[in-house]
Amino acid sequence: MRGVSVVGVGMIPFGKYTEKTLADLGWPAVKAAIADAGIEPRRIEAAYCGTALGGMMAGQRILGRIGLTGIPVANIENACSSSSTALRQGVMAIRSGEYDVVLVIGVEKLTKFGGGTLPLEEEDWEVSQGLVMPALYAMRARRYMHEFGLTSAQLAKVSVKNRSHGALNPDAQMRTPVSSEEVLASRLIADPFTLLQCCPTGDGAAAIILCAASIAKEFRSEAIRIRASDLTSGKYVSGFRDMTVPEITVRGAREAYEEAGLGPEDVDVAEVHDAFTIAELLYYEAFGFCAHGDAGAFLESGATSLGGSIVVNPSGGLLAKGHPIGATGAAQAVEIVRQLRGEAGARQVEGARVGLTHATGGGISGFDHGACSIHIFSR
Repeated sequence: MRGVSVVGVGMIPFGKYTEKTLADLGWPAVKAAIADAGIEPRRIEAAYCGTALGGMMAGQRILGRIGLTGIPVANIENACSSSSTALRQGVMAIRSGEYDVVLVIGVEKLTKFGGGTLPLEEEDWEVSQGLVMPALYAMRARRYMHEFGLTSAQLAKVSVKNRSHGALNPDAQMRTPVSSEEVLASRLIADPFTLLQCCPTGDGAAAIILCAASIAKEFRSEAIRIRASDLTSGKYVSGFRDMTVPEITVRGAREAYEEAGLGPEDVDVAEVHDAFTIAELLYYEAFGFCAHGDAGAFLESGATSLGGSIVVNPSGGLLAKGHPIGATGAAQAVEIVRQLRGEAGARQVEGARVGLTHATGGGISGFDHGACSIHIFSR
C-alpha cells in the first residue's frame, strides 16, 4: 500500500456559535487547510466529512459554500470517532491508489441542543433507564479509585494540567487556567466529577488535506507521514466487565503500534480522548505510557505536562479545547501535525517527532465503547 502524508491542516477556534449554521462553521476550516497546503482546490479528488449530529449531507453543505462540488463526498457518523473515522477512510482511499489527494472534514454544532448532556439513542436499554455519559465515566472513576486508591485531588489535577495547556492554545474553548481548589469546588455533576472535570459542549470544525507520500513534495518540503491508521469497534459483553480497563483502546493501541512499527516509548506527544478526568488517566495505561494502577502517580510526576517525557493533550484536550463531537478527531490531528512541524507556539513540545491521536465513542449498552480510531504520525 502507498504511504500517506498530511500536507494541509486548518480549524476554527472551538466555542459557542449560536448564530452560525453547520456550513458556516465548516467552510473556513476547509479554506484554511487548502491555504496551508498551498494546493489548488481542483486537485482535491474526494472528501470525507465526519459529524455525529450534523444532519444529512453535511459535507456537501459545507463544500457548496466554497464551490468545491462535483466530487465524491462521503458523510460519516461514528459518535465521537466520526472525523477520525473519516480520516481513516481518506487514508485507506489513498493507500489503495483510488485517489492521490483527498480532504477530511470534522464538524459539529452542539449549541443547537441548548445545553445538557449529549442526546443518546432511547432504544438502547441502558439509555432508556437514564444512563448518560457523565454517569458512565463516574462509575469508571469510582471503581478505579476503589481499586487503586486514586484520590479526588489527583483527578482534579487532570483538569488543572489541561486547562493550563489550553490557556496557551488560541483555538481552545476554555482558555482560563484553574486551580485544584477551583476544580473541586465547582458544581457536582456525577460523583466524583465536578463541572470542571467534564468536557464542555460547543461548536467547531477542523480539516485536513491528505495526499500520497510520493507527491507530497509538490506541496511541502517536509510533510508529516501517517504511520498507522486504526479503527476498531467494541466487543459486546453481557455480564461483568472491568471498568478500569478500556478494552477497545488497549486493543486499538496494540494494533496501531504494530502497524507503525513503534511502541509507547517512541511517542513524544499524544492527543487522547479526555472527555472526563478519569478518561485521560485510563488512556495513559491503555497506551502503555505507565503501568495499570499507576496513572495518578504518573500524572503527578509531571511526565504528561509540557516539558515532560510524553506530553498528553498539549492542545488542552477535550477538557479545555472543547468537544464538538464530530470535529474532535480531526482537530486532534491538526494539533499533532502542528506539533510535529514545530508550529504550536507557546505549547510546543520540544523535539517532537512522533505523535498519536485517539478518539473513542460510546453510549451503547454491553460495549466498553462502540468505536475507537487511533492514528500515529511522524516527521
